Amino acid sequence: MNIRENLWDPVAGFAVTFTTQFKKPVTEQYPFEKMPTAPRFHGRHQLNRHPDGLEKCIGCELCAWACPADAIYVEGAENSDEPDAEGNSQRFSPGERYGRVYQINYLRCILCGLCIEACPTRALTMTNEYELADTSRESLIYEKSDLLAPLQPGMEQPPHPMLLGDDEQSYYAPESIVR
Repeated sequence: MNIRENLWDPVAGFAVTFTTQFKKPVTEQYPFEKMPTAPRFHGRHQLNRHPDGLEKCIGCELCAWACPADAIYVEGAENSDEPDAEGNSQRFSPGERYGRVYQINYLRCILCGLCIEACPTRALTMTNEYELADTSRESLIYEKSDLLAPLQPGMEQPPHPMLLGDDEQSYYAPESIVR
């Protein structure tokens, strides 16, 4: 019985070869015809904003701690309600802190998504954008300005005071929940 099994193995292998040999090849013309990605595809990172335009990142650095490839660098700073010399607000996020410096090195990033899971404010998410190749190494280190979500209609460019509520409770919770 052992000899018959040994003789059958090559025949079974060739059967797979012969069945696939006559199938039509699946070829994607990538640069010219881009196929849509899966909805849960992990692509380029994005720093999200609140509906009034303030940044969701509070500079806690948990994403940098969670990154197994050490591809994220975050430097937090304190928000201030005190106006600067020109009378402008110095508030970039609704909390006490914000991410003053935020960098992701895509030469090191393995797109695993652990940074997304570690973020307590859902400030960091991943988009479906997958074309990250470039001709220079410096351009693959994305700064905060490259990662921030674009301003939507009705949003104001930070720094500015909180526009959605007077205190943190009314800012973060919808009006139907606030009591």
